[in-house]
Amino acid sequence: MTGINALFLLTGLLLFISVLASTISARLGLPLLLLFLGVGMLAGEDGPGGIVFEDFFIASLIGQAALSVILLDGGLRTRVSSFRVALKPAAVLASWGVVGTAGLLGIFATWLLDVDWRLGMLLAAIVGSTDAAAVFALLRNSGVRLNERVQATLEIESGANDPMAILLVTALVGMLLEPETATAGGFAWMLASQLGLGAVLGLGGGWVLSRLMARLSLPDGLYALLILSGGTLVFAATNLMNGSGFLAVYLAGVVVGNRRSHATEHVLRVMDGLAWLAQAGMFVVLGLLVTPSQMLDYAPQALAMAVFLMLVARPLAVLIGLAPFRYARNELAYVSWVGLRGAVPVVLAIVPVVMGVPDSQLLFNVAFAVVLLSLLVQGATVPMAARWLKVEVPPRDEPRDKREVWVGDEASVDLLEYCVIAGSRAEGRHPDDLAGDFPGRDVRCVALVRSGRLQRLSADTRLIPGDAVWMIAPDEIADSLARTFAGSGGELIANASFFGEFVVDPDSGASDLADAYGLLIDDGERAMTMSTLLRARLGRPAVVGDRVEIGAFVLTVREMGDKGRITAVGLKCPPFGGLR
Repeated sequence: MTGINALFLLTGLLLFISVLASTISARLGLPLLLLFLGVGMLAGEDGPGGIVFEDFFIASLIGQAALSVILLDGGLRTRVSSFRVALKPAAVLASWGVVGTAGLLGIFATWLLDVDWRLGMLLAAIVGSTDAAAVFALLRNSGVRLNERVQATLEIESGANDPMAILLVTALVGMLLEPETATAGGFAWMLASQLGLGAVLGLGGGWVLSRLMARLSLPDGLYALLILSGGTLVFAATNLMNGSGFLAVYLAGVVVGNRRSHATEHVLRVMDGLAWLAQAGMFVVLGLLVTPSQMLDYAPQALAMAVFLMLVARPLAVLIGLAPFRYARNELAYVSWVGLRGAVPVVLAIVPVVMGVPDSQLLFNVAFAVVLLSLLVQGATVPMAARWLKVEVPPRDEPRDKREVWVGDEASVDLLEYCVIAGSRAEGRHPDDLAGDFPGRDVRCVALVRSGRLQRLSADTRLIPGDAVWMIAPDEIADSLARTFAGSGGELIANASFFGEFVVDPDSGASDLADAYGLLIDDGERAMTMSTLLRARLGRPAVVGDRVEIGAFVLTVREMGDKGRITAVGLKCPPFGGLR
């Protein structure tokens, strides 16, 4: 019993320290995952902890289990609407992007390390794919609101590129250990089964889980366990059938997350904590597994490979892969830069060690060093690169918090929290008077919190800055209602600077705007609406922040509605001296 309790004590202590360390990650400007990894390395045999952990099989088991939880949570939070703008390009990056990156890096690694080309290609295949855990964690906690096309491309790519990476690693391990049995047909069948079974079982399993979640009546805490256990079943069953469990569990999460039910809110809240636990546990274990002194022996080679990967291999693969999709140059640069490496390459690097591939320890140490450099350099610069490359859009006015209150099996109301800002249209008004700004809509105040205390509403109640107001209102007017509570200071100026000083009706005729402002458009475009004109010039699905220059004027997509419909366009005029 003493040994078991000591193990529990050690596990709890490492996770506890990792969580506490997260409080300083923002101050240091370091990715949180890197801190988890650092805790594990400090506790390892080269650190003050002195713990000797060399069980690659257990580490691989923990890594795969944690990745399944992380991908399930990522799928739950991926909106199907993002597939509209990024499914095809992300699919290209998840296939060609991995192959192209691995091919270029493999040639460089073979020359740099002076090894057999198959070993060089294997090392490149291990670090050739982006990592879902790193991408989901860093993009969603970076503090910047990215262009939807860029964010969706990176997230879908990282959630779907594992089958190709696994295929390349498996194929190259086979070529090294049993070259006589490695055939192109066998590899093609492996890829087809990985993708096909992963997609079919993932979508099917997600449909079953979403139906169960909607129909079953369970205690609130059990819904998340239902989805977690169901996702684990999908992951394991798909792997047993030689499909991609990672792809399957991600797609299962997408299906469940997009079929809203009375239990969705409970599932998302619990899964968020489980995903963080999985990330912390996995990176701490991987940190324990590595021996920094051995990794330092290959530091120059790892540094050279990381630089080549970040500045040559990944950018070239992205440029070639996304060429048909008309991405802007700054978007291509950002997608190239945020090719984050994380847990997946380390877990893949364990495979050659377990399989007994010669020089596999070299592969593991170099791959781990490349991951460290990627998290340290690329991960720490995610927000800065977004601002520098101008792929972020201004934060929109939105509720401070949003809850779904289910009042029946298929009926819910949206409960929205807003904060009254000084100078807003809500200041000095009675909460119930705000409904007059939205005729025909059911808008009601259900709670007013002032100085942390619930206030009783009376006829003479007036809103003051700092009040927290809980409103029942349809979700489609949530952002419009937020503008009632927002001030007219810095954010308004920032939005005007980005979107333009005027808001244009997207259904208005392009010829009317052209005649009013002197825009230079051809005869064919004069017959279009502003929305159609924007789409024609963009040549791709529009997202908020997309811009079209017409002479010295700039039209910017300001708001999007359901099914990719443009609902507001910003017009930015040139300075007075720029008018002709």
